[in-house]
Amino acid sequence: MSVFASKLSTNADIFAANRQDMLALLDDYQEIRSRAEALSEKRRARFEERGQLTPRERLLRLLDPGMPYLELYGLANYAVDTEDRSKSIPGASALSGIGFVSGIRCLVYVDDSGINAGASTQMSGEKIRASLDMAIQHKLPFVHLVESAGANLMQYQVESWARGGGIFYRLALLSAAGIPTFTVLHGPATAGGAYMPGMSDYVISIRGRGRASLGGAALTRAATGEISDEEDLAGTDMHATISGLVEYTAEDDAHGLLICRSLIKKLDWNKGCPAPKPKAFSEPRSDPDEIAGLVPIDYRKPYDVRELVARFVDGSEFEDFKPRYGVSTVCLQASIYGNACGIIGNNGPIDPAGATKGGQFFQLCDQANIPIIYLNNTTGYMVGKEYEHGGMVKHGSKMIQATSNVSVPKITLYIGASFGAGNYGMGGLGYEPDFLFTWPNALTGVMGGEQAASTMDQVARVSAERRGQEVDEAALQAQKQSLIDHFDKQSDAFYTSGRMLDQGMIDPRDTRRVLGFALETCWEARNRQTNPNSFGVARL
Repeated sequence: MSVFASKLSTNADIFAANRQDMLALLDDYQEIRSRAEALSEKRRARFEERGQLTPRERLLRLLDPGMPYLELYGLANYAVDTEDRSKSIPGASALSGIGFVSGIRCLVYVDDSGINAGASTQMSGEKIRASLDMAIQHKLPFVHLVESAGANLMQYQVESWARGGGIFYRLALLSAAGIPTFTVLHGPATAGGAYMPGMSDYVISIRGRGRASLGGAALTRAATGEISDEEDLAGTDMHATISGLVEYTAEDDAHGLLICRSLIKKLDWNKGCPAPKPKAFSEPRSDPDEIAGLVPIDYRKPYDVRELVARFVDGSEFEDFKPRYGVSTVCLQASIYGNACGIIGNNGPIDPAGATKGGQFFQLCDQANIPIIYLNNTTGYMVGKEYEHGGMVKHGSKMIQATSNVSVPKITLYIGASFGAGNYGMGGLGYEPDFLFTWPNALTGVMGGEQAASTMDQVARVSAERRGQEVDEAALQAQKQSLIDHFDKQSDAFYTSGRMLDQGMIDPRDTRRVLGFALETCWEARNRQTNPNSFGVARL
């Protein structure tokens, strides 16, 4: 492959300005992320008083030290719980990600009981369902560290309850697919939450702390008049000796996590997947840290996406597919940590030639069984008489058809604009990529706020002219600004990531590591043999 000769000047004023802007966004991201940890940490004294580990300590004790961990949906619920972004808490009262437990790649989900006792937020149900979907898709053992007050009845919404059953449905699918599920009961699991251990293949419960019941003592008394002790009604010892819900009893949190690690190790899970052959690769010749100064946060400012690719692919080497045809659509063949991949990026809107080029490239990747990486930075497909006559609808549709039907892994990054049908052809959310992450500068939506406002401005003027009325300029300007605000508020990466329209926000400088981890996860899933059964493992 050809080594890309970078033309980036790291001494240029534009590089310094871009870097300052990107780092400012990353500072915002880190400040927002830290809110959940800081709020949870305020309950540390209470955890220590009860002899418990905090939720983040549990996660660290479970995972293999020094091994990679990929956080998922870290901003979930941000700007959803309140319109005041300065007060919004991300995370949906849970920690979720893919990491290694006893050398086995697992999907780990931890209730953050330091925040409102782990009670659900508006996005909590969606976060755990999406995490379970990831476990199913990538054949990952699912480990849930449970301690939650359950649903917040003061914020009850019937749709949340109706969709809540999808959590247990997915646990059943995992078990039937031959993918093991584990629950460690660190605290209470009440009402619907009791089905987390009920639907898991393996249950470990902490003596004196772990509890599971359809109705807690208060609800039982309200419903039946029966006065019950919480331990006798729902405690670890009762379930370990009478109900049979609990297989393994632990003395404290640390002991429970050791049992979980031991159980996962004894499954010998990796026997169902061949060890990947060691692959020789070289690090990029261009420094990945330079990405922060290369990419402007304003999508209207151009740069060559090849410069970006050179900073995360092996040896900064790639082959440029049809570089002189459909030039604003860039298709590259490269490798990341020795894993071959096809990469499509944008140096502008997609024209008919770019669409046909992209569609052909996707089919070639599919034929060669090579994953596709989409770098979204486009305002969409070209409009106008020339492009309509040139078959923009037809060729754009074929590109979308190709990206819809490829069978190889698809990994999407929102790195700038991702507007309109351009989002679709470039493997956006609706096209179910295996992984989808966003940079903090990204914008997604049907179009930009200024485009929407200008479109409606033209519609209003034509309508007024047709009726023979004078245009109210003040009213039109007010409408224009209102539309800009309405569209732009919903398009920024923090807002969309809070609504889980991606799987999380990443630092652009971590792109190589994130893509490498995602590619390895996809490879492992497609090479793993499981032992499915008809109904999953029933608790008997």
